[in-house]
Amino acid sequence: MTDSSAASLVGTAGTTLADALAEQALARPTRTFIRTQEASVDYLQADRLVDSYAAGLQRAGILAGDRVLLIMDSTIEQVIVWFALNRIGAVNIPLNPGLTADILSRSMRMVEPVAVVIDAAHAGLLSSAFAENGARGRLPVYVNPHDQDSWRQLLPGSEPLAALEIRDERPRRVETDELATATMLFTSGSTGVPKACELSHRYLLRQAQLHANYLRFREDDVLYTPFPLFHIDGATLTVGAALVSGATAALSKRFSASRYWDEVRASGATVFNFMGATANMLWKRPPSDQDRDHSVRLAWGVPMPACEPHWRARFGFDLVEVYGLTDAGVPAYQPLDQPRTPGSCGRIIPEYRVRIADADGNEVPTGDTGEILIRSDEPGLVMNGYYAMPEATERAFRGGWFHTGDFGRVDSVGNLYFVTRSKDVIRRRGENIAAADIESAMDRHPRALETAAVAVPSELSEDDIRVFVVPRPGQRPAPHELVEHARAHLPRHMVPRYIDIVDELPKTPTEKIERFRLSALPLTPDSWDVDRCAPFDPTARTGKELTS
Repeated sequence: MTDSSAASLVGTAGTTLADALAEQALARPTRTFIRTQEASVDYLQADRLVDSYAAGLQRAGILAGDRVLLIMDSTIEQVIVWFALNRIGAVNIPLNPGLTADILSRSMRMVEPVAVVIDAAHAGLLSSAFAENGARGRLPVYVNPHDQDSWRQLLPGSEPLAALEIRDERPRRVETDELATATMLFTSGSTGVPKACELSHRYLLRQAQLHANYLRFREDDVLYTPFPLFHIDGATLTVGAALVSGATAALSKRFSASRYWDEVRASGATVFNFMGATANMLWKRPPSDQDRDHSVRLAWGVPMPACEPHWRARFGFDLVEVYGLTDAGVPAYQPLDQPRTPGSCGRIIPEYRVRIADADGNEVPTGDTGEILIRSDEPGLVMNGYYAMPEATERAFRGGWFHTGDFGRVDSVGNLYFVTRSKDVIRRRGENIAAADIESAMDRHPRALETAAVAVPSELSEDDIRVFVVPRPGQRPAPHELVEHARAHLPRHMVPRYIDIVDELPKTPTEKIERFRLSALPLTPDSWDVDRCAPFDPTARTGKELTS
């Protein structure tokens, strides 16, 4: 797909995102690359900063292939450190600052980083994680201070991030294999267990190029995202896509329905990405005479919200759906030069092959529903594998296809229709959440015998979380006790919306929980609505999503 108004994509002369940045620094030195509410940096400034930090990282002993954790908000500093690691062949591992210390500690044990770069605001989290795994004594930490000093007490021996900046020095050149791992992004994947997806240099560059091409990004575009850089959406498909287009990436630290359009206007955004829930939140805001006071020409995301047929009439631009996942990239895009096919999340692009398969991996007849399998004949368009999990990698790629755990169908012209996802993975507010992670935390309540977490439809699209708790004999907990426990032991996005206290869980003869039976149970007044702090009432709404 081409368009004479689209940007001429860069990156073909090199193998990495950092190579593409160097190209743009020569071609468009003064054009803004990254914009936040606090500051901006142009392509030449960014390239020089990346060189300075790359040299500092090398001087600190960080080598090609070394893994470095980034626990940061969406800032210019995070982008610079990410690209500096990319330039020296080291591996960038951005983590969610909203993780609990327990989950962060487990993630650190899995990937065994050689260093950590962190915002001062999250120093307490890292300090608690160090206390759990005892790693502090041997792990260098660099702190982005943001005018805070408390990190010095929380992380004694740490250095300010500026210690890595060596001005007027270029890093030693590193020959980079384009298929070597460049980034690891954590995902729940298809089996419900959190995994670190190993994404190659080629994956990052080509996904950015394909995204910019199929959505026809232009060099005068400003791509705005409220989603974090530990997501493919914020990182590869916004920062990376802006880079290869010669455009600007505008980063916000978090989504806020009440501030959204003000941020869009302030950033000069022409494109933004949505999750189904976020689009619905914007739609449910009261109509305003400022609904068209913006420069947006396109918004892309998944899933398509129910309000889509009326969206253009109110806001003046179209919503475009795609289908993808971190593990395998984006194999389907809605064609921009054709009317949207209702229910379809896009058409399979030539760079990918998609098979709809039965339980044995055999292709089903056109139009039938089965599991969505993905592969590409072009190297690097899917992940290298799950780090340190060879059995999970082999299972995911069995038969030479990546098994998504999603179910869908394809029509005769190649339109892909998403039907449902694996029952053990919950999709909430743009996050893939493992039911096992929720259950592990809830099982630790002293009065809980066993628990089960399932997805239930959300009024905002995607899923809400419902947890069933079987109490220990004679120790029935009050709902508010379980809510307090969940908030203390789970990240905010994993706290359940509904809690049911039940006598037993439905199980198979081999004692596996029959989640499909739990998912089918209707909410009742015995279900506790966490958002309302009251029993479930089908006529009540929290209004929370309209003011967040």
